[in-house]
Amino acid sequence: MARVSIIPKKEENLYGLLIKKELELRRKKQGTLHRYAAKESGRTKWQHRSYPGWITFEKCLGGIIGAQIQARNPNDQWQLLSAFLGFLDRHFRKHIANISIVFDEEK
Repeated sequence: MARVSIIPKKEENLYGLLIKKELELRRKKQGTLHRYAAKESGRTKWQHRSYPGWITFEKCLGGIIGAQIQARNPNDQWQLLSAFLGFLDRHFRKHIANISIVFDEEK
């Protein structure tokens, strides 16, 4: 599992922008990352069309987004992480100040 912290510039509502972009792409039948579970206790779950696993994220204080990336097969985690980071880069580069990634040790 990988944990990703996304810090927006100027306390922008990056979480709201992510949700809005996913809805826009889904309506156009575009994109590969889609919500698959309803918002539960402030958390949103997405999955990728091609890579099995899920991304769970939530808005934290200061507009920071905390995300957990969990692939079904730990050896394929890099694909899901790469797809998520690519999505952020393509659509929100000008809104992001910093992204940090922490990898949990494999057991």
